[in-house]
Amino acid sequence: MATFVDCPNCGKRTEFAPRNPWRPFCSERCKLTDLGAWATEAYVIEGSVRADTSSDLGEDRPADPPRRDS
Repeated sequence: MATFVDCPNCGKRTEFAPRNPWRPFCSERCKLTDLGAWATEAYVIEGSVRADTSSDLGEDRPADPPRRDS
């Protein structure tokens, strides 16, 4: 039995199956519209923002090897 869902973008009923490459969306257009909304920050996940600090970036990463100038 096929499973159908409402497209999160336009609401059209669409099959949620491997033969629908855009699932859960009904079309590539709806999928890209949704992606664009995330990219332009139209959607927001609530929560506190963690400040990025340089000490958080790469503390566990080994130092780059010294450069050899020829």
